[in-house]
Amino acid sequence: MVDTHCHLDSCDPPDAELVSRARGIGVTHLATVGMNGPSIERALGAAREHEEVVAIVGRHPHHSEGFAEADLEEIERAAHDPWARAIGETGLDFFRDRAPREDQIRAFEAQLALAGRLGLPVVIHTRAAEEDTFAILAEHAEETTVILHCFSAPDRLDECVERGYLCSFAGNVTFKNADALQRAAAELPEHLLLLETDSPYLAPVPVRGKPNEPANVTHTAELVAELRGVGYEALDAIVERNAAQVLGW
Repeated sequence: MVDTHCHLDSCDPPDAELVSRARGIGVTHLATVGMNGPSIERALGAAREHEEVVAIVGRHPHHSEGFAEADLEEIERAAHDPWARAIGETGLDFFRDRAPREDQIRAFEAQLALAGRLGLPVVIHTRAAEEDTFAILAEHAEETTVILHCFSAPDRLDECVERGYLCSFAGNVTFKNADALQRAAAELPEHLLLLETDSPYLAPVPVRGKPNEPANVTHTAELVAELRGVGYEALDAIVERNAAQVLGW
């Protein structure tokens, strides 16, 4: 199994411990996300240190206040590192609004352009901003591989399929009140399916309420396999294939 989105630098245990536990339960690869300058360096450092790890580099909407050309140049330098496999997570968060919305939009559009220029996939964060997020993607990411991290737009599933967006399901798909999200996980064409933990957040059932970690992607995988009516090994092969294709391992 693969964890396509985690934040090792936000987890309490050391990277080596997290990677070892994940590897011990059958997680072959994981992608850790850099959200600002220091976090990008930690993500790249983890990837250099552990062969199972690759990095996603970008500027999270929470950290987009005052986003300028120098910030984009920092991301581009990081993106040229051989261990960097995607741009992000970028997007819009109008729920927390920790950065001005105009700055979030500017940073989002700039990173979409960068991903397109470098031929890298882009990892999307969207919360309480789906209308704007999807409109910007339609305008600026037509030729770019899009990964919707922590997929949360089941009412737009048909649109995602039509546009070829990969949808990455996190631990919240296992929650009891996640009926719409579970239907989306069951119906999504297999070539667009990814799984993640978003560690240390969104721990899945049966460890909900505890700090999350990459090893827990297997719990999410078990539920998604059941929803899709396939065995765990079959789902594992699907996710491994899709992740390898988009993240390049």
